[in-house]
Amino acid sequence: MRVLIFLLSLYPVLGFSTEKTQSSELVGQVGSRSALLVLHATQRADGGWHLTGEYLVLPTLARRFLEGERGPELGVTVLREGTSAIPFGRPSTGELRGTWRDGVFRGTRLGPGGQERERFEFTEAFPTMAVYAADVDCDAGDPRYASSLRFSVKQGKLASPSLEWRSRLAADGHRCSVSASEQQPMEGGLRFADGACVVTLRQVGESVRVAADNCSSRCGSGAYLEPLLVDARGKCRLLRPEPR
Repeated sequence: MRVLIFLLSLYPVLGFSTEKTQSSELVGQVGSRSALLVLHATQRADGGWHLTGEYLVLPTLARRFLEGERGPELGVTVLREGTSAIPFGRPSTGELRGTWRDGVFRGTRLGPGGQERERFEFTEAFPTMAVYAADVDCDAGDPRYASSLRFSVKQGKLASPSLEWRSRLAADGHRCSVSASEQQPMEGGLRFADGACVVTLRQVGESVRVAADNCSSRCGSGAYLEPLLVDARGKCRLLRPEPR
């Protein structure tokens, strides 16, 4: 009985110490440039959030890493910006300072010296793709990785028998092969499933981002599916920074 009472007395402490975490994707503009923002949040004891993540300027695929805080009540958010995922001890390239409330993060991007550079605005609500139409048959890759994507969508519905996505690693020949024929409901995008493997399409700026989730069963050891950007002409490119 004493042991039981002791364990029950620990329950509030254990429950309080459990960290709440969540991830968010937002799409929007930094100045006149379209951008994709991904943030990972860990809640603090005062109800505020510690944030880490990155944003990608879509026209150039320039990447900036972020680290900072979001207040518990008014949503005041300050994110230090840098070119490294490990910001400590490295010079900052700027700062995003604004408010994040009701699914919208807006404010001002400041330079390293605190000077105002440009306004920004991101939203968690991605554009609807209910009337999206495209016939895509494209390839993307580099010397180490190759990817091919095939699908046809009319008025937001899959018109081809399935969405076909293949990838191959040059080093060992390991491959991924997805054939997603089941369309599932999704707000702010399109979702196609191949069993537990899910492929999502979302409008980001002038392009559509294609990403896979839970698709390891469709891939050989070490193989993977890198996200792609599909432009209005149906041309694909890998969603990662261009080599400097």
